[in-house]
Amino acid sequence: MRYSDHDKPVMTLTSGPVNAYPEVLQALGRTVLYDYDPAFQLFYEQVVEKTQKAMRLSTKPVILHGEPVLGLEAAAASLITPDDTVLNLASGVYGKGFGYWAKRYSPNLLEIETAYNEAIDPQAVRDMLARHPEVSVVSVCHHDTPSATINPIDEIGAVVAEHGAYLIVDAVSSFAGMKTHPEDCRADIYVTGPSKCLGAPPGLTMMGVSPRAWDKMKANPAAPRASMLSILDWENAWSRTEPFPFTPSVAEMNGLDGALDLYLAEGPETVWARHELTAKATRAGLRAMGLGIWAAREEIASPTTTAFRTPQGIDEAALRREVRSRFGVVFSSGRGETLGKLTRIGHMGPTAQPIYAIAALAAVGGTLEAAGAKTDTAAGVAAAIAEINADEPVG
Repeated sequence: MRYSDHDKPVMTLTSGPVNAYPEVLQALGRTVLYDYDPAFQLFYEQVVEKTQKAMRLSTKPVILHGEPVLGLEAAAASLITPDDTVLNLASGVYGKGFGYWAKRYSPNLLEIETAYNEAIDPQAVRDMLARHPEVSVVSVCHHDTPSATINPIDEIGAVVAEHGAYLIVDAVSSFAGMKTHPEDCRADIYVTGPSKCLGAPPGLTMMGVSPRAWDKMKANPAAPRASMLSILDWENAWSRTEPFPFTPSVAEMNGLDGALDLYLAEGPETVWARHELTAKATRAGLRAMGLGIWAAREEIASPTTTAFRTPQGIDEAALRREVRSRFGVVFSSGRGETLGKLTRIGHMGPTAQPIYAIAALAAVGGTLEAAGAKTDTAAGVAAAIAEINADEPVG
């Protein structure tokens, strides 16, 4: 069966938004309570506490009511002042993009930029900070999704903390899919959301904020207040006794509650393990099919997204269209500098299961073979199955 019409069902194996868990969809269907109903105020406080537990924070997290791009821009607007010197670490399109926000709030921007299939070297950060002791804020994207690569943020965070600078971390597509938490990397502002590895729809930002970051934002007269970009307005909104700055996204809070219940019940370590196994199986299969992995090294390849290089002579956009039409499977393109050079297969939330690696490989291989490419789909599927069985022996 060929899915040639856009209204046909598809299997979404993208790097986000991802399929929501059925339990999350069910939670989204709960009653939409009035935000000043005591029942909702108590519920909101409880969801924030679950978020705190999931993020392993010693302080209350902030929930902003917009998808995480809101949180990232709000972090730049709130923490960065014209007197700051910002060091932006760019290993991909999203990391590079944060620098444009930083430049809006401070004219003093330095960057370490690496090839977009590589990762930032903590020693390079140390050396830059030694040459530029005036650096007061460092920003880094943990998983630069358009490259499917991971930066060593715990090691980078230790270097930044030793220097005394503030650290902003974009963990939007890594949190809950691998071991990463705000206090592990000593982040002052750590931005993530539920629409990736937690398997919920887009619409909220989850943010860890350190005590000293609160102090710096409060001392910044230009930090947004009475604004959608404000972090400060939401500092105490977690408490059932405090008012909301504006109406929170009630249905999205219902969905987040369902997603956190699933994550905590399954156990974070178990969730991370199935993300990693699915990605490893996918990469093993792609290599066996003769396709190149975008990440320069296995140790920086993401557990939540796999990117493979576009084969020579293949139009990447046409490849994804044909995969969707022929097999009903949807992948992600690259972005910016990686657009047209790679295809991304997401393993996040519900699709972080090894069976989806097999489905992805069959769809890629079948489409390439139909186009006349020299691709061995059977070998790819066999290699993925071997990887899966090596992790969990049968019998």
